[in-house]
Amino acid sequence: GYTGGELLRLVLNHPGLTLDFVYSTTRPGFPLSETHPDLLGSTSINFTDQVNLEVSVVFLCLGHGNSSKFLEQNKFSEQTLIIDLSNDFRLESSNIIDGKAFVYGLPELQKEEIIKANYIANPGCFATALQLAILPLASHKLLFDDIHIHAVTGATGAGTAVSATSHFPWRDNNFSH
Repeated sequence: GYTGGELLRLVLNHPGLTLDFVYSTTRPGFPLSETHPDLLGSTSINFTDQVNLEVSVVFLCLGHGNSSKFLEQNKFSEQTLIIDLSNDFRLESSNIIDGKAFVYGLPELQKEEIIKANYIANPGCFATALQLAILPLASHKLLFDDIHIHAVTGATGAGTAVSATSHFPWRDNNFSH
């Protein structure tokens, strides 16, 4: 999806990181640039359906509900830093796997816990934007009533999977809850 593609671009251009593999259930054997054309010339790595369990860091950019399944099937070392970009481990009621709790990864809220954590649940785009707007008010005790927020996403907020509701004629000038 779009999150995975942007993460790949950041990792490939980061001087301190080396991309070891990019797991995919639907694209093994295909070049990354075939799915993410903006990566053309950046890497010759292909997607794979094989997992290297000895890596230092794992970013999970799987569809919602699939990160927990992936971690149940693939046991990484205790030292592996796991950062989940889906919604699988964001809530306290679902943030534990194999007895290990994920730390909610908004640095402005939990910086010290994130630094010490090996399991990080990255907040979504809406949660990040809303919390960054509200946290300064809350920390200065300037919230006195309920807060009502109306947020809107574009077509990319639905990911890359084609659906009736991501089709431009449906999305154009429409809102859904």
